[in-house]
Amino acid sequence: MKEAMLYEKLDKGDVKCHLCGHNCLIGPDKRGICAIRENQNGTLFSLVYGKVISMNIDPIEKKPLFHFLPGSTSLSIATVGCNFRCKHCQNYEISQYPHEEKFVIPGRDATPEDIVNAAVKHGCQSISYTYTEPTIFFEFAYDCAQLARSKGLRNVFVSNGYTGPQATRLIAPFLDANNIDLKGSDTFYRSICGARLQPVQDTIRLMKELGVWLEVTTLIIPELNDSEKDLTDIAEFIASVDPAIPWHVSQFHPTYKLLDKPTTPVATLRHAREIGFRAGLKFVYEGNVPGEGGENTYCPSCKKLLIKRFGYRILESHLRGNRCAECNVPVEGVWGEIS
Repeated sequence: MKEAMLYEKLDKGDVKCHLCGHNCLIGPDKRGICAIRENQNGTLFSLVYGKVISMNIDPIEKKPLFHFLPGSTSLSIATVGCNFRCKHCQNYEISQYPHEEKFVIPGRDATPEDIVNAAVKHGCQSISYTYTEPTIFFEFAYDCAQLARSKGLRNVFVSNGYTGPQATRLIAPFLDANNIDLKGSDTFYRSICGARLQPVQDTIRLMKELGVWLEVTTLIIPELNDSEKDLTDIAEFIASVDPAIPWHVSQFHPTYKLLDKPTTPVATLRHAREIGFRAGLKFVYEGNVPGEGGENTYCPSCKKLLIKRFGYRILESHLRGNRCAECNVPVEGVWGEIS
């Protein structure tokens, strides 16, 4: 265990957690909504510090990040727990584990040094805090991120966007990229995720303001967030923050508690992509449908092909540094060396 960051002690042994948008009031011997932050005698503890439940080497495109060090690999880590209760979570076995097994916190013990050394050993250019919500293991991610930066590694969050403003400002100096889910309307958030829309929008705005490279993902679920209004609202919000933020519209497959919803038709993804461009976005990608053509990057100026992809693989690149090789227009992103 490690004492939590970003909380205040109140009367009668209660504590108020300010880590995420829930701002949980936690009584003695109780846990927050994430189920991994516990009030013990008036002190809030993280129960997952250094308890790594998953560690893999992933292509950065899997996050998905298409405009951040393309072709590179990222050491991806997670602990159990999440501050959402999404009915369609693809990693529910680990994200919801603390709700099902309240007295057991699994994971392999690891220090920040272990994580950073593993990333260096395997030639990764970054560490991704992913699979579950990285905000809930903030203390461990924060320590890893500081050490990683000192070793020349980049840091990536793959997040639901419920990071509180204090935590966002604290991690931003060490955070290089963040793919944030923007899932749907406020009704969708309340009924499907156990959360609210506004804190997510606030985090997207603040991350952009603080200079973190942003990409946004929407998993499109038939009958729940696939209406013209839902998709237009999302696209227009992203464009209002920055039209250069890439938007990934991804295919849903039935899972967890949403087994009654069908797989998203490719035609729906194609239409969402059109909505994104109509809203003024420069880059919109279709996810989870490799080979359908919606994974490629095109120059927003001359429309020439810049990066051709199949799934997580880069097949062709026509970037010259950060510029289109055809018309020499700068293309937004963190490009590095495409491998």
